[in-house]
Amino acid sequence: MCGIVGFVGNKKAAPVLLDGLERLEYRGYDSAGISVIENGKFKIEKTVERIKNLKDITNNGEDITGTIGIGHTRWATHGAPSFENAHPHISANGKITVVHNGIIENYMDIKSELIADGFKFVSETDTEVIAHLIQKYYNGDMFDAIKKAVDRLEGSYALGIISLDKPDTLFAVRHFSPLIVGLGPDGNYIGSDVTALIKYTKNAVYIEDGEIAVLTADSAKFYNKDGKEIKKEVSVINWSIDAAEKGGYDHFMMKEIMEEPEALRKTIEPRIKNGEIYFEGLKLSKDKIKHIKRIVITACGSAYHTGICAKYMFEELLRIPVDVDLASEFRYRNPIIDNESLVIIISQSGETADTLAALKEAKARGAHILSIVNVVGSSIAKASDDVIYTWAGPEIAVATTKGYTTQLAVLYMFGIYAAKIKESADNKLLGELVSELSNLNKKVEEVLELKPKLSDLAKKFCQEQQVFFIGRNMDYATAMEGSLKLKEISYIGSEAYAAGELKHGTISLIEPGRLVVALNCYEDLSDKLMSNIKEVVSRGAFVLATAFTGNEEIKKYANEVIYLPKVHPLLLSAVEIIPLQIFAYYISLHKGCDIDKPRNLAKSVTVE
Repeated sequence: MCGIVGFVGNKKAAPVLLDGLERLEYRGYDSAGISVIENGKFKIEKTVERIKNLKDITNNGEDITGTIGIGHTRWATHGAPSFENAHPHISANGKITVVHNGIIENYMDIKSELIADGFKFVSETDTEVIAHLIQKYYNGDMFDAIKKAVDRLEGSYALGIISLDKPDTLFAVRHFSPLIVGLGPDGNYIGSDVTALIKYTKNAVYIEDGEIAVLTADSAKFYNKDGKEIKKEVSVINWSIDAAEKGGYDHFMMKEIMEEPEALRKTIEPRIKNGEIYFEGLKLSKDKIKHIKRIVITACGSAYHTGICAKYMFEELLRIPVDVDLASEFRYRNPIIDNESLVIIISQSGETADTLAALKEAKARGAHILSIVNVVGSSIAKASDDVIYTWAGPEIAVATTKGYTTQLAVLYMFGIYAAKIKESADNKLLGELVSELSNLNKKVEEVLELKPKLSDLAKKFCQEQQVFFIGRNMDYATAMEGSLKLKEISYIGSEAYAAGELKHGTISLIEPGRLVVALNCYEDLSDKLMSNIKEVVSRGAFVLATAFTGNEEIKKYANEVIYLPKVHPLLLSAVEIIPLQIFAYYISLHKGCDIDKPRNLAKSVTVE
C-alpha cells in the first residue's frame, strides 16, 4: 500500500516527484502530497484528490524550483483521508518533513511521551510521531537523530526524510516495507518500487531492513543498523519505461490481459530445454526433492488461487499431500512444518506483508522456502532459500491478470520438474504436459479473440447485484479467481462455490434471472457439472458456461457458452481464466468503474 518517491539532484524535484507518484497510483491511495526545499523553506502541497490535482496546482511541478524533495500517496490507516492526515508530515519546529509507508505499532506510547515533552500534534497519524521524534533527538547530527528515532520504532516502515538543516541531503530508511534507491546521472532517487524510477535510471540499490541511505546530488552512501558504512550492490532494472505505460490502451488491465501470451512465453520458453523443464540456479537439490513428504503453499488473494490450482496438479503428479493456506491465517497459528516440508510462497510484488510473515514463520521451523515472485530483489525473494521469477514485467492494474497466469506457469513447470525427479508420474504424461506448456501462449492468443463476444455479454449483466461462479476440481479453483476478478473491479457481489455444494445451502440463493457462470472444462466431471447446471436453470438462473471446443452437449442446458481451445486438464486454468478476466473488465467498463484503481484496494498490501 501507499507510495514513496524522493529526489535530490541537479534539476527541479517537484516534476520528478509528481511523475513518480503518478506511476505509483496503482498501489492505491486516498491522499497525496509533496515537500520540496525551496529558498530555505519547505514548499508543501497536499491533496485528498488524485495526483492530477497536485499537478494542476503546481503547473506539473514547474512552479516549484527546489532540487530536493519527497512525495507520498497515502492509504488511510490511522485517521481518515484528510488534508491534515496526508503526508508529508512536518516536525514541530518546522525543520523536518517525513513520508512513511507502513504501520508504527508503538506510536501511541511514543505520542504520549512526546505530548508530555510539549510536542503538539496536528494529525491522527502514526507518521507524525516520527517527525517529532527525530526533532527530539536532533543535536546537530541529522543521521544520528534518525538512527535514534528509528531504533525506537516498532512495526513496519519505509521513510523518506529531508531537513532544512541539511538541505542537500535525502535520507531513507526501511524496515519490513519496500524501498529502493535509484542512481541517476542527474541525481539520486528513492521509490517504493521500480516503476517510480525507470523513467530516470535503470541502476537500483535494494535497501535491506534496518539500513539507512544518505543521498546527495552526486553521492549515495549506505549504513547498516549499527551506523557503520557498508557497500551495496547496484542492480540493473530490466523493465522498460514502455512496459510501465498504457501503450495506447484505455486501461492497464486490458493492456496486461493482452500481454499474457507474451508474458507466458517469456516465463516458459527459457525453462524448457530438449523437452525437459530446467530451473537455473535452483538450490533445492534433486535428493531433497526426492525426500519431500509434504508441500505447503501459502499466499494471499489471486496468488492463493494459483496455489489451489497447484494443489490439484501436484497431488496428481507427485502423490504427496499438498496444503494451501492463506498467509494471513498461516502466520497466526502453530503450523505443522519441519525440514521435510517444502513451503512454496507466492506473491506478485514480493512484498505482501502477511505472506512475508508466513515465510519467516515457515523458515524458522526448518522448511525449505521456494518463492514465486515477479519483482527482482523484493523482500520475499531475498528472504527465500530459492526463488523462481515469473518475468511477467511490471503489472500496474490492481486486478492481477498476467501475474496470475505466469504464476500458474511456474507452478505447472515446477510440478512437472519435481514429478520427473521423484519418478512419481508417467514419463509420457510429463512429456505431453511439457509439449502443451510450450504452446500455452498460443492457446491464450486464441482466447483473446473472444473479446467482442464477452463485451456484448457484459453489457447484458453490468447491472447485476449478485453473480455466482460454480465448478468442480480445477474448474472450481478457476472459479474462485474469476469471482474475485469480478467483485474487485465491478463491486458486484460475486461468490464461487464448488458445484457439488450447491445443494448444501447455496441453491437457496438462486432466483429467476440470476447469473451463474458455470465452468465446465474439466471434462472428467462434465456430466456432474451439467447436472448442477440443470439444478440452477430449473430455478430460473441464466447460465453462462465455459467449455472446450467440441462440447455440444452443454448447449442443451446453458444459455450462453464460451468455447475455449482444448488443453490438458491439469493446465486448464491458464486458459479458462482469460475470458473471466475479460468479462470482468467489460462489466466494469460498462458500469463506468475506475478499472485500474478500484476503491479501497491496493496493488501491494504491505500492511496487515
